[in-house]
Amino acid sequence: MLDGNYFFNHEGRTVQLAKVFTSTLIFVVGVGFGCTASTPARAAAPPAAPPPSPSQKMAATVLQQWPVSSHDQWAYEEGTLLDGIAAEWHTTANGDDFAYIKAAVDKYVTADGAITTYKPQGHTLDDIEMGRATLLLYRVTQDAKYAKAAKFLHDQLDLQPRTASGGYWHKQIYPNQMWLDGAYMAEPFRAAYAATFQQPADFDDIAKQLLLMDAHMRDPKTGLLRHGWDESKAMPWADKTTGLSPEVWARAMGWYCMALVDVLDWFPKDHPQRPALVALLNRTMAAVVKAQDPETGLWWQVISHSPAGGNYPEASASCMFTYALAKGVRMGYLPQADEANARRAWQGTQTKFVTTNPDGTLTLHGTVKVGGLGGTPYRSGTFDYYIHEPVVDQDKKGVGAFLVAGSEMEQADTEALGQGKTALVDAWFNSQTRKNAFGQTELFHYKWDDDSNNGYSFFGRAFQRYGVRLAEQRTAPTAADLAKAQIYIIASPDIPSKNPTPHYIDKPSGDAIEAWVKAGGVLLLFSNDRDNTEFDHFNSLSDRFGMHFNPVLSHHVVEPDHASGEVTIPPGTGIFDRPEAGFKAYMKDTSTITVRGPAKAVVTDRGDVMIAVSHVGKGVVLGVVDPWFYNEYADGRKMREYDGFEAAVDLAGWAVRQSR
Repeated sequence: MLDGNYFFNHEGRTVQLAKVFTSTLIFVVGVGFGCTASTPARAAAPPAAPPPSPSQKMAATVLQQWPVSSHDQWAYEEGTLLDGIAAEWHTTANGDDFAYIKAAVDKYVTADGAITTYKPQGHTLDDIEMGRATLLLYRVTQDAKYAKAAKFLHDQLDLQPRTASGGYWHKQIYPNQMWLDGAYMAEPFRAAYAATFQQPADFDDIAKQLLLMDAHMRDPKTGLLRHGWDESKAMPWADKTTGLSPEVWARAMGWYCMALVDVLDWFPKDHPQRPALVALLNRTMAAVVKAQDPETGLWWQVISHSPAGGNYPEASASCMFTYALAKGVRMGYLPQADEANARRAWQGTQTKFVTTNPDGTLTLHGTVKVGGLGGTPYRSGTFDYYIHEPVVDQDKKGVGAFLVAGSEMEQADTEALGQGKTALVDAWFNSQTRKNAFGQTELFHYKWDDDSNNGYSFFGRAFQRYGVRLAEQRTAPTAADLAKAQIYIIASPDIPSKNPTPHYIDKPSGDAIEAWVKAGGVLLLFSNDRDNTEFDHFNSLSDRFGMHFNPVLSHHVVEPDHASGEVTIPPGTGIFDRPEAGFKAYMKDTSTITVRGPAKAVVTDRGDVMIAVSHVGKGVVLGVVDPWFYNEYADGRKMREYDGFEAAVDLAGWAVRQSR
C-alpha cells in the first residue's frame, strides 16, 4: 500500500513518479498472465499517468532551461541548484539527474583535479559550496580527480581567515565577520569530506562554527538569528555592544537551518557535540515555526517583522524552512508535529510562487536576488535595505531550495511508518575493504554509506523514506546488538578471494540471530552466485528458517545481453506493491533456494526459487538469491529498464511493516 513508483517520459526527461496509495495503479509488462500460445495476451489499457510531483517537474525544467552548456561560473548559486538536483536523484533514482550533476562539475574540474575559474585569493566561503557536488561525484564514481578537487577545497578552508573566537570570516573582504550564509556554504561539505576521508577532528570545528553562530547571533527575544556578526564591532552596520546586524533576514536563517540538518547526515553518532547540534536544530526550528505566517504558511523577507511597511513573503527562504522541517522530522531530529508545518509551507509555496508554463515547465517567482552586509555599494542590513533588494523569477538558488524541499515532501507521506525503528546492515560477515583515493582503508560492498556501484546507499535511502534509522554491525552480532534493531540485513558473506580474513557465521551468532527473529525481528538474507559468496556457514543460519542457498551459477549474464538476468516479480507476493501486474527485476549471476518447513517460495523463475519467506515465531526471514539492491542496479544510472529502485522501496516498506 505504500510508495508505488514508476517512470514515464515527461518533457523529454525520464521522470519517476511516486504515489503513496497504489491500489488503483496498473503496471503493464511484457508478460501475459493466464494466456496460452493460441490466445495472445491482450494488454489492459494503462491508466492515465498521474502528474509528476512539483519537484520532479521542476527538475525536468532545470534540465531543459539550463543546459550544462549555459553554466559559466563556479559559484554557490550553481552549487545550490546541483544540491537540489542531487536531492531529487536520491529520492527518485532518475539517472538523468546524476548525469546533469556530473556534466556540470566536469565543466570546471580538470583531469588532474584542478578547478578552473576558482579564485583562491578571495577566501570566500561561497566558493566552497560546489564542493558538495564534487564530493558526491567522487563517492559515486571513485574517480580520483574529484577527490583531488575536494581536497583542494578542504585545504582552502585551512587557509580561511578566522575571527578572534575561531569563526570563519565570510570572505576576505569582510574581516572579522560571520554570516549565517557561510554555515551552509562550508559546513555540510566539510562534514561530508570528514566522513569520506577519515578526518574526525574536523567534526569538532564544524560543531564549533555552528555553535558560535548560535551563541552570538541569536536574538534572545525571538529565538531567531541575525544575518551577520562583526566580532570587532567595527562595521557601521554592527551594533556597538553586540556586533550584530540590525535584522533577521529570512534566507540567511534558511541557509543556517539547512546547514544544521545536512551536517547531521554525516556527524558521528557518538560525537559529544551531536546532541548539542540536535538541540540547536530544535530550538531554531521552533523559533522559525513561531514566525510562520498563519494564513499562507510562508515566511516574510524580514522574518521578524509583520507584513506592514513593504515586507513580503519570500520564496527561497520558505522552501529552505520547508526542507529543514520535513527532513528534520523524517530523520528523527524534530517532533512529528513539525511535518504539518512543512506541509502548510509547501502548499503555500505552490499557491503563491509557482506557475506552469504552456510547455509544461515551471517558473518559481518571488526569490530575492541577493542580500548582504557592507560592501560597495554599501548595504546597511536594515529593514528598508532588505525589502528593496530586487525580487526575481527562476533564480538558481531559489530553484535549488525548491528542489530540496520538494524531494522531502515526496517522502512525507511515508516517513512516519518507521520512526523509532533501525535497519542494521552487516559489516562483519561481509567486511571487505578497499583503498580510497588517498590510500586510506575503508569498508565497502553492501554498506549504507557506500555510494559506489557496490554500495547499498540507495537501499538505505529506501528505508529512510519510511523514517527508519540506519546502523552498521561491525562485530559478530550479539543479543545486545540485535536488540537495538528491528531489521537486520546480511548480504553475500565473504570468501577468502574477497577477504583474506573472512568472518564466518558461527553457532553463537546463529543462536543470537535466531532468538532475535523469534522475538519479532525481520531478517533479510541476500546471497550471491557460487563464486562470490560463502555458502556452508551462511546455510547454517538460513537452514534454521527452512531456506537453503544452493552454490550454483544461475541467471548468468554475458554482457551486454541482459535478458538472462531478467526476473518477473508477479503480483500478489504480499511484499511488492504491484497489485495488478508484475514488474521487471534484474538479478545477475545468482544462486537458487531450496525451501522446506516454514519457508515458502515467493518468486520463482525458470523453475528456480529466487525469493522465499519464512515466518518463525514472531519474526520473519526473507531470502533472496542475489544482493540485488546494490547501487549499480538501483540508482538509475544504468539498467533503467528494470525496477530495482522501486523494488527496494517496496521491500523496505514491507520490512518496516513486518517489524515489531
